[in-house]
Amino acid sequence: MKKILLNLLFLTTILSTQAQNKFGYLNSNELLAMMPESQSMQEELQSYAKGLETQLTAMQAEYEKKVVEYQQNESTYTDIVKEDKIREIENIQQRVVEFQKNAQQSLAEKEAELFTPIREKAMKAIDDVAEEGNFTYIFDSGSGGFLYAAESENIINLVKSKLGL
Repeated sequence: MKKILLNLLFLTTILSTQAQNKFGYLNSNELLAMMPESQSMQEELQSYAKGLETQLTAMQAEYEKKVVEYQQNESTYTDIVKEDKIREIENIQQRVVEFQKNAQQSLAEKEAELFTPIREKAMKAIDDVAEEGNFTYIFDSGSGGFLYAAESENIINLVKSKLGL
């Protein structure tokens, strides 16, 4: 009887261990900041931004030069020349505003382009660790979301079945 109870306890322990989920967590922001690729990405992004800033500064200098030139010579201009100069200044101003908008978008796209392989490398490492360590879930303490969820825990098929889909 004692042997049967001992075997039953052992079997229960094994089954409950297998049925338990294993959780882990990490701060993805901290992980990404530690990766040497992130430092290289930041340097490349800063260089790219500096190039855009240089071009913007040149455009703004052109604009300011035209405004000063107009103000200094306004009294000598005829009405037609004044209209032409004002239109020219407005066009430069529009180009500056458009360039600023496009530069911001371009910078965001460049950041995404440079960051994607770094994020993918980190996610692959997280997936590998999760599978090797038999983790069911890995949480991101930096964002509060999931970084990994075992496919065995996906209940979409059960919910679809329940909904008759």
